Amino acid sequence: MATITFQEIAHRYHQSKHKDAGFVVNNLSQCWQDGGAYALLGPSGCGKTTLLNIISGLVKPTAGKVLFDEIDVTDLSPQQRNIAQVFQFPVVYDTLTVAANLAFPLRNRGLVKTEIDSRVQSVLAILGLEEIANLKARSLNADDKQKISLGRGLVRTDVKAILFDEPLTVIDPHLKWELRTELKRIHQQFQHTMIYVTHDQTEALTFADQVMVMYEGAIVQVGTPQELFEKPQHTFVGKFIGSPGMNILPCAVDGSVAVVDGNTIDLQQDYELNRTGLEIGIRPEHITLSNDRGIAVQVTAVEDVGKHIVVRTKLGDHNVNIIVREGVAIPENPRIWFDPSKLNLFQNSYLLGVT
Repeated sequence: MATITFQEIAHRYHQSKHKDAGFVVNNLSQCWQDGGAYALLGPSGCGKTTLLNIISGLVKPTAGKVLFDEIDVTDLSPQQRNIAQVFQFPVVYDTLTVAANLAFPLRNRGLVKTEIDSRVQSVLAILGLEEIANLKARSLNADDKQKISLGRGLVRTDVKAILFDEPLTVIDPHLKWELRTELKRIHQQFQHTMIYVTHDQTEALTFADQVMVMYEGAIVQVGTPQELFEKPQHTFVGKFIGSPGMNILPCAVDGSVAVVDGNTIDLQQDYELNRTGLEIGIRPEHITLSNDRGIAVQVTAVEDVGKHIVVRTKLGDHNVNIIVREGVAIPENPRIWFDPSKLNLFQNSYLLGVT
C-alpha cells in the first residue's frame, strides 16, 4: 500500500484562452494515508472520477504532481503505479469462468498455482460466489458480474491502492448494504488503501473512515461522518449531507444575535460586527416545533417518511425543514425554536470561527 499525495493538482479536458477557465479539478493539494478508507463524495460533475483517474494514471493532470510514498509517479502508467481500479459498470472476461476471472490478474503476475487458488477461494467466499465459481461470466446477471469486478480488485495483495468508481451503481438495492459492509470488513482486516467515489451519502458515510466532500473541482471538507453532519465547513456540505439537508438562512449578526427577516435568533456567543455574506445553518433535527415558543412560520407540507415526519415551513421567503417524531401533533399556529448549541454561522459559504 502507499501514501498518495497531490501537490497543487489541476486538470481541464479542453484548452481555453482564459488561463483559469474550464478546470474540473482546481489547485488541489491532498494526502491519502497508507491503509486509510476514504470516500470521495459529491454530485455528478464535481470532479470525483477525474480525481480518481489522476490517482490511477488514466488521466495525466494539466498541472501539479502525484506522489506515491514521496515518489513522483505523475508520468507513470496505471500498470507502473500498480493500482487496482473497479469501475461503475462491470469489466469481466465473458468467456472465462468466475474463478478464472479472479485468477487472471494473479496469473499475469506469475504467482504459483497454490497461491492463486488460495486467494481466489478466499475472494469467492467473501463475495458469495462459490456456487457459481465454474460458470462462464457471460451467463451471469449484472450483480454477479460486478461482484467479479470487485473481486479482481480484492484478490491482489500487492497493489498500492484499490480505487472504486461508484461500484454499486448496477447492484440491486437489497445487495448494496451487504457489499458495503463486506468492503468495510475487508478493509479492517487487510488495511488496504481504499478510495471510494460515490454521489450517495449513505455509501460514503457507511464505508469510509474519512469522507472528502467535493464541490466544483475542490475538496471543501475532509472529516468523519459525525464531523460532516455536526460541523460542516461549507454550506454545500451542510445541504448535501442529511435528508433533508441543513437549513441555510441569510442573516445579519449583532453581537450574539442573528437576525433573519426581522426575527432574532440567539447564537450564544459574540461575533464581530459589520460582516457581510452571513448565513446561519441548522439541521432539521435541531429545530423544535411548538405553539408558543420561537418564531412564527407557515407550514407548507407534511411528509411522513416512516421513522419520522418532515415538516416543511416558510419563514418569510425562506424554506425551513423540521424533523419531528411520528405521532407529534402539528400546531395550528406553529412556531419554531432553534437549539443555539447546534447553530453554525457561515460567511461567504464557509464556516465562521468565533472571535
